[in-house]
Amino acid sequence: MTSPPSLPLIGIASDVREIGIHPFHAVGEKYINAVAHASGALPIVLPTLGGGGDLADLTGHVDLDDLIARLDGLFLPGSPSNVEPHRYDGEASVPGTLHDPRRDVTTLPLIRAAVDAGLPLFAVCRGIQELNVAFGGTLHQRVHEVPGLMNHCEDTTLPRAQQYAPVHMVRLAPGGVIARLAGATEAMVNSLHNQAIDRPGDRLAVEATATDGLIVGDDVRPGRRRVGLRARRPVAPGMARHGRRPVARPVRRLRRRRPRPRRRAPRRGGPWTRGLKSAASPRSNAWSPT
Repeated sequence: MTSPPSLPLIGIASDVREIGIHPFHAVGEKYINAVAHASGALPIVLPTLGGGGDLADLTGHVDLDDLIARLDGLFLPGSPSNVEPHRYDGEASVPGTLHDPRRDVTTLPLIRAAVDAGLPLFAVCRGIQELNVAFGGTLHQRVHEVPGLMNHCEDTTLPRAQQYAPVHMVRLAPGGVIARLAGATEAMVNSLHNQAIDRPGDRLAVEATATDGLIVGDDVRPGRRRVGLRARRPVAPGMARHGRRPVARPVRRLRRRRPRPRRRAPRRGGPWTRGLKSAASPRSNAWSPT
């Protein structure tokens, strides 16, 4: 009797959230749902590795190469928090801006290591900002205050379904990765953010723009298996096809990838020393193709 094929393992970066007086590592259910049900993969929630709260620093216990060898893909989901501006030499944030430095210090070196290893990567919302910063790009901290750009923030007084409803058109680069995944050269999307790409990072190709010119999609070249999207949609049975395809198709292709390498004993230090330096100064360790 033939055994069913193993599900691809997709690591999902987590946030640090305070619930009451306790810190938790959390991922939105809509992202877990997308990986599991739209894509048919097994979602694996990855903790942040920097120390803080009740957690002693884990960076010395985790080898990035070993972690990546165990995964079939990496998903960087959205979050209410913004990337800290010192990661891209930006000005100090407006007081009250929510940040998650422990996610930053985890994801920025993890992105570089994943790209170096050729691991498929999909980033949405905060994830596309991390992808851009990881390769030396900069961000608009408050898009609605930038002349010429429309207000991309959600109206939090509306019901959730209306907040996530499509509200503006985006143009997809003809022949690009996102256009092929979506099966179209334009799409209606939602808009739920106040931070976005300003200057694209090294190796990032613009794949999608809003009607006001704001970059809402990109990919990493060469390789073209790392994609970032600004807009996102919760995955449900009635979800529009444009929202489902970019999540489902890349993960389904992972079923045809070679078997995962045999596990090896993790090394101490090494990649994390390199990674942490990169997180503190994104331009200090620009990726080069192998």
